[in-house]
Parts: sequence; structure tokens; C-alpha cells
Amino acid sequence: MSTITIYHNPACGTSRNTLEMIRNSGVEPTIILYLETPPSRDELVKLIADMGISVRALLRSNVEPYAQLGLAEDRFTDDELLDFMLQQPILINRPIVVTPLGTRLCRPSEGVLDILPGGLKGAFSKEDGEQVTDASGKRIK
Repeated sequence: MSTITIYHNPACGTSRNTLEMIRNSGVEPTIILYLETPPSRDELVKLIADMGISVRALLRSNVEPYAQLGLAEDRFTDDELLDFMLQQPILINRPIVVTPLGTRLCRPSEGVLDILPGGLKGAFSKEDGEQVTDASGKRIK
């Protein structure tokens, strides 16, 4: 069983980059395709608490349901926002990564480096060519 879990959307470049950084660290994580297998309410509440963010901070705003539901308005309770995310998991921002060192919404993808035990094993460049670590695995920026 992996000690790292990623809530992943393979259609998302940030999520793909984060997954590849985890793999570069020498670990094959547990991959949860959260659009197909959304977390339960209790799991989602725990993830939010472990990340130390608000429910609204996990809400993805650049997707169609956000505008359709009027979620930019500040009239919804946390419970209502959770209901929307559970009904339409595309509203959950990603990737969320859980490791023994913490839980983080990895936007940008380099955020995963702060919670990866052992760091990266070598050079890593994102899909767009941006170099994240050098040959020794040391963070470039």
C-alpha cells in the first residue's frame, strides 16, 4: 500500500505534473480518479481540515457549474458548498495530495515538493518544459 495518495484528474496538466513528480520521488502513489470515484462527505471534510483551507478555497471556479449555480455569490454555507462539490465533483479543485508529511492542494504542482518524503530523485521538467529540479533533485526556484 502506498503512503502517498493523489486525487487526480488525468485531463489536467497540473495534476499530471504533480503525479509525475511523485513518481520521480520513487513512489507509485494510490491514484484516486476523483471525478469517477468522488470522496465521501467525511473524506472531503477531512481533506479540507488537513489542508487547513476553507471549503470555498477548494471550490474550482473556472468550470461551467460554478457560474450556473451562482457560486461566486457569498450566500452559500460550507455545507451547501460541500453538497455542490459532492454532486458535481468537477467543482473540487485538484490535485490534492496526501503524504505522511501533510495534505496539500498542489496548485501549482511544485507544492507537492513540500510534502514529498525524500524529495525528487533527479531532474524534473513539467510538460511545458519548465525545469523544476536539477539533476540532484534540488528545487530550481
